[in-house]
Amino acid sequence: MTAIKVPPLGESIVEATVSRWLKKEGDSVAPGDTLVELETDKITVEVPSMSAGVLTKRAHAEGDVVKVDDLLAEIDESKAGAAAPAPAKAPASAPAPAQAPAPTPAQAPAPTEIRASPAAQRVAAERGVDLGAVQGTGRGGVISKPDVIEHAEPPSTPKPQPPQQPAVSVVRPTEPSFAPTSGAAQGQRETREKMTTRRKRIAEHLLESQHATAHLTTFNEIDMSAVSAVRERMKERVEKQHGVKLSFMPFFVKAACMALKAYPTVNAQIEGDAIVYKHYVNMGIAVASDAGLVVPNIKDAERKGMIEVSRDIGTVAKRARDGKLTMEDLTGGTFTITNGGVFGSLISTPIINFPQVGILGLHKTQDRPVAVNGKVEIRPMMYLALSYDHRIIDGQQAVLFLVRVKELMEDPAAMLID
Repeated sequence: MTAIKVPPLGESIVEATVSRWLKKEGDSVAPGDTLVELETDKITVEVPSMSAGVLTKRAHAEGDVVKVDDLLAEIDESKAGAAAPAPAKAPASAPAPAQAPAPTPAQAPAPTEIRASPAAQRVAAERGVDLGAVQGTGRGGVISKPDVIEHAEPPSTPKPQPPQQPAVSVVRPTEPSFAPTSGAAQGQRETREKMTTRRKRIAEHLLESQHATAHLTTFNEIDMSAVSAVRERMKERVEKQHGVKLSFMPFFVKAACMALKAYPTVNAQIEGDAIVYKHYVNMGIAVASDAGLVVPNIKDAERKGMIEVSRDIGTVAKRARDGKLTMEDLTGGTFTITNGGVFGSLISTPIINFPQVGILGLHKTQDRPVAVNGKVEIRPMMYLALSYDHRIIDGQQAVLFLVRVKELMEDPAAMLID
């Protein structure tokens, strides 16, 4: 008997909800077959069978909350292939007709071999997509939800225009907060909608961050004139030569990495009564997807140039929008940047992405009058916010970190000197 347990779900994620079972008790399974779908606050995890056999037990029902390493199911490997001999016994008594049914098994596997995740089945049913025509990209050829969506919306369709919005952003409302139009038309003043499992997990995670840390925020502002001039001068060349759009985010990633090197406590974490200093930067970038806020991270960002960082940001942002983020994308982050400015936010206090101890908030660049060499000038200014865990980061370190980011952004050439 093989036990199927809840796999690791990602950093700081200890539980998930059983979203839907793909196999019933008594079903034969093959290696790679998806047994059950688990939903966390960040991604949907499909749990596959690692061996052939018969599913003899489902330890939890749909809607149950499970924790990492909890028992999900049991598979009896001794019954592997047991279902196959059954059809063979019927023709055994009559050898001559045995050849007649042969074409039937040859034709039957076509529909039964189509393997799709529960999410893919739901979307296919909603959009009238024939799963037989969809190419599966999941483990063992399993059809995933993004596979169905891509099949239903060919590249020629003008629908994919929304991705032109800035990919890197803070959370935006993805679930209706007002009554549907139909309900309003019927005179309803209020409607009630059950909170999704993912939204509940996001709420719990943010609340945990507030309760588990000594949360404090410090602010500064940046004159974006110099970095804007560099970007304006280089963006066309970068796009032609490297095929990536040069945004401001790679500049902030580079500046933050250099500031973290100068003030390593901002890149540390607390484990029990110890402070763990990370001598690398896995830079988390907050991305708004249809499923809610996710924070994929750019591994070893301190070793990468702006072009490579820009390319990596575009890649993970696309995977986030397509629902194809992997556990590797979401684990191991050491520091986070979130950009509310793309939605027009002028100033805010970002919440720490626990168990990290610091998060840098970017905001809208706005022309404002400032004093420059004794004269009033109109400059493009941006407010910066650093939320930090005061348990290990002193106010002085937080302020100096933010000042260092400001200095580097206002003199981009200084980023060439490490």
